[in-house]
Amino acid sequence: MKKLKDIFNVLIAASVLIFNPVVSAHEEHEKSHVTTTPQLSVQLWSVKDEVKADFKGTLKTLAEMGFDGVEFANEFGEFAGDATAIKQVLDSLSLKGSGAHVSFEQLNEKNFADTVKFYQTLGIDMLIVGWDERAWHPQGIKEVVGLLNHLSKKLAPYGMKTGFHNHDHEFNAFAGTTYWDYLAMNTPENVVLQQDVGWTTYAGKDPIAYVEKYPGRTLTTHYKVKLPKGTQGKLPIIGQDTIDWLNLTKANMTVGGTLWLVVEQEEYPNGLTPLQAVAESKRGLDKVLQQL
Repeated sequence: MKKLKDIFNVLIAASVLIFNPVVSAHEEHEKSHVTTTPQLSVQLWSVKDEVKADFKGTLKTLAEMGFDGVEFANEFGEFAGDATAIKQVLDSLSLKGSGAHVSFEQLNEKNFADTVKFYQTLGIDMLIVGWDERAWHPQGIKEVVGLLNHLSKKLAPYGMKTGFHNHDHEFNAFAGTTYWDYLAMNTPENVVLQQDVGWTTYAGKDPIAYVEKYPGRTLTTHYKVKLPKGTQGKLPIIGQDTIDWLNLTKANMTVGGTLWLVVEQEEYPNGLTPLQAVAESKRGLDKVLQQL
């Protein structure tokens, strides 16, 4: 009997060793899909003329709309070059810097230290390259990938990330896939894939599929409407367009690791001013978020 009892105990112990790793793997999977609640930002390119004319007044209006932060686009109006003063404006309005669009030139050997210091003062940790024509050329894309890989390592000690923002051209065919996919597959996970939803849909691609294809890399997303050619009866305003914002937002929250939803407005329909158009898109996005 004692032998049978000992054998039974050994079997129990073995079963614990066998099944525990499965439980642990499941737990790790669950941890990797923790839902995040993104904050709302606005790309200041949307109101670039207003920012140039009255930086503080424009940011005050955006704060009153309910935005949590702003994404910079190299225009600082009356505070140009003065990071400390800009940070004081942000703090006075309870706004954060969700990120900044920069060029590779701003992060080259000559300008790197000054650029990093400037944006560190603003409390920004994501420096996104907003445009580079090499990103949709067969040789140029390899240069872009090399630069992003280099900068991802160089910025890491500062607690900062680099990333890239798409337009429609990046979805052109290349190397059996697209330029955007080539960039994503040949850069490390800490390089942010800032999807511009408007340009993705304009290029005929599914923005939700791209969030799911590269989990955890959509830390900041441009919520913009760019209506596909031939679209009738819709407006380039969030909630008055063709995009499935609700399911996109769910994907961003559960798969993308998205920290910031960044409203961008580049078209101003029906005679709306840029600030009015931003306010309309913000209202549309608020209605989407209320459904979560």
